[in-house]
Amino acid sequence: MSLEYIVNIIYLVSAVLFIFGLKRLGSPSTARSGNQLGAMGMLIAIIATLLNNQVIEYEGIILGIVIGSVIGITLAKTIQMTAMPQLVAIFNGLGGGASALVASAEFTRITQGINPVIELDVSVTIMLGAFIGCVTLSGSLIAFGKLQSFLVPSNAINSIFIKSLNLILFLSTIAIAIALAYSYTLGLDSGVNYLFPLLITASLLLGVFLVIPIGGADMPVVIALLNSYSGLAAAATGFALDNTMLIIAGSLVGASGLILTNLMCKAMNRSIWNVIFGAFGADSISHSSGGTEGKYAQSTTPEESAIVLAYSRSVIFVPGYGLAAAQAQRQTKELADLLQSRGIDIRYAIHPVAGRMPGHMNVLLAEAEVPYDQLYAMEDINNEFDNTDVAIVVGANDVTNPAARDATESPIYGMPILNVDKARSIIFIKRSLSPGFAGIDNELFYSPKTRMLFADAKRAMADLIVAIKELD
Repeated sequence: MSLEYIVNIIYLVSAVLFIFGLKRLGSPSTARSGNQLGAMGMLIAIIATLLNNQVIEYEGIILGIVIGSVIGITLAKTIQMTAMPQLVAIFNGLGGGASALVASAEFTRITQGINPVIELDVSVTIMLGAFIGCVTLSGSLIAFGKLQSFLVPSNAINSIFIKSLNLILFLSTIAIAIALAYSYTLGLDSGVNYLFPLLITASLLLGVFLVIPIGGADMPVVIALLNSYSGLAAAATGFALDNTMLIIAGSLVGASGLILTNLMCKAMNRSIWNVIFGAFGADSISHSSGGTEGKYAQSTTPEESAIVLAYSRSVIFVPGYGLAAAQAQRQTKELADLLQSRGIDIRYAIHPVAGRMPGHMNVLLAEAEVPYDQLYAMEDINNEFDNTDVAIVVGANDVTNPAARDATESPIYGMPILNVDKARSIIFIKRSLSPGFAGIDNELFYSPKTRMLFADAKRAMADLIVAIKELD
């Protein structure tokens, strides 16, 4: 039995672990084991790759594994849940950057020979790996900057200049890639070596200018899309290297990322082209106060809210980024448990794009050990708000804004929302009346059924718990 045959068998085992791992990631109750299966599959794949006869020196590889493991473990143990979207963006970028480096190294290795000739399929996949990888790297860094509010404005930028520049850069990268592939396939490499650095540069710039126009409200979709890009880059590099494992792993990541992107777009009632080129929220300033002028938000206190909650029969919690920012998931569960001990029906309404990344709220609430059977997707709970005594909104802004349903002039019009305004009474926990990430005012603030509890989410939950206990 040849070594190549053994390696391919191990790769097959890794692929099976990846597939089962992805399957188990589909439910919060099995996500932890799914992640472990995926990690095990990757470890096995790395070991199998090290058995390859083409590996000459192990020192640099082992050093990279050790350094990467230390960084990964440190990040996993220290990262705050509020920064998880930024971490995912960085991971996407590193994946794309790694694929671009491998493609570049393979291109350099082949072209250093005398009269180099690259087969057309290899040449095309090298160009795709470099192109998609660089777009993913620079685009992910910009997404990180927007999420972190670091050097990059989080608002959408609707500019004809940027859209025109994107078209020019895209066509330029395609033309350069075709010229390189054509030249090296025919062995006509003379004078075209300089085009590969141009391809890298144009791809990096394209990634930057593709993400800069996109507003913060679309970041969950952008993160999912960049995740897909990183997988596609890895798959293309796998074809260039004739590495089965890279092809399988990259295809799984690319396909799952595209599926997730499609689900996110449906959740926002938007097309993927609108996300990339629509500059979501760019006109939000002109709509920020429309429909709310002359209206006033009614504030409340923890004591008043406690009375409303204590004597209700059903309560729906609506978590958002404000809950994540305050790290109030455990206090929220404590309040929910206290209400449930009084015989009150408790549920959580989860919007697909609440927070800053897909599944953000599910992860937070799972961390606080909220029972899975209390978590309801938007489509499963929206009709229940009509029969709910109290809806507690914890920092969820854009996904509860009735303007998305009622105001045709609103930049978020058409985006499916949670029907919080249908509840009999609403307690909105928020530090101020500032707009959400889409940059528009929330009409729910001014509803006669809404009482604003102005406070940090963790402090508000703690005060509500104390106030309810004092009623006994």
